[in-house]
Amino acid sequence: MPELPDVAAYIAALEPRIVGQPLDRVRLNGISLLRTASPPISDANGRPVREIRRIGKRIAIGLDGDLWLVLHLMIAGRLHWRGRGAKLGGRNMLAAFDFPDGTLTLTEAGSKRRASLHVVEGGAALDKIDRGGIDVFTCDLDAFVEAMRAENHTLKRALTDPRVIDGIGNAYSDEILHRAKLSPAAMTQKLKQEDWERLFDATRAVLREWIDRLSADVEQTFPEGVTAFREGMAVHGRYGKQCPQCGDTVRRIRYADNETNYCPTCQTGGKVLADRALSRLGISPLRTNL
Repeated sequence: MPELPDVAAYIAALEPRIVGQPLDRVRLNGISLLRTASPPISDANGRPVREIRRIGKRIAIGLDGDLWLVLHLMIAGRLHWRGRGAKLGGRNMLAAFDFPDGTLTLTEAGSKRRASLHVVEGGAALDKIDRGGIDVFTCDLDAFVEAMRAENHTLKRALTDPRVIDGIGNAYSDEILHRAKLSPAAMTQKLKQEDWERLFDATRAVLREWIDRLSADVEQTFPEGVTAFREGMAVHGRYGKQCPQCGDTVRRIRYADNETNYCPTCQTGGKVLADRALSRLGISPLRTNL
């Protein structure tokens, strides 16, 4: 699923392409994508784009008159920049947004249709979409600890809960915990002050590094191939490979459709966590998709 760095890269790519440009027409392929009925989607046609915001893992496109198109890509949704008037064909093509210089398309792989589009009007309606998680780039350490310790959960669960932290999912939580040298199964109400300091610093550092990395060339090349498994990641998606820090073998804990990757030497004092531990982490196929 696209997480904060991926969504930031999409926004960085879209801003020079569509801000200030009129949205000539929205074309939908079927009814599963659109989750609101009022205002009608046709109200967006012809309105200039005024700004683009990130709301957690959602992309909010603000149009003239305080009308907002809010896209949630979920697991398999992806955005593409195509030539103007690109055809809306094929079962994976869900929507096309036509602009004077090109067309933004939304595709979703697989048979399950989880991606969504909400059309809302006004700031109050937009605020209701926000799950309320804190922004790690604007909060301080005390606010971070307060949010994470509000309930006694594992670090993995707390980091991926959109009501706690804004925009982090399965992939970057693995990278953050590895950078902080903390176990995904560690409980939030049992961490020491120095653990919180490492976690706070690691969270901001990992997200900033990947935002900068993924957004570097987006003006020239639209971000295609967005994936949760990136070259250069330390542990996520690297099960069975060597940890780049210590050389130990990267392990995994699996639950349903999700997998947590970690290094025993760096994170758990050499202890290998049992697969059933992921149910204790509070991870489910739905929780990390919000």
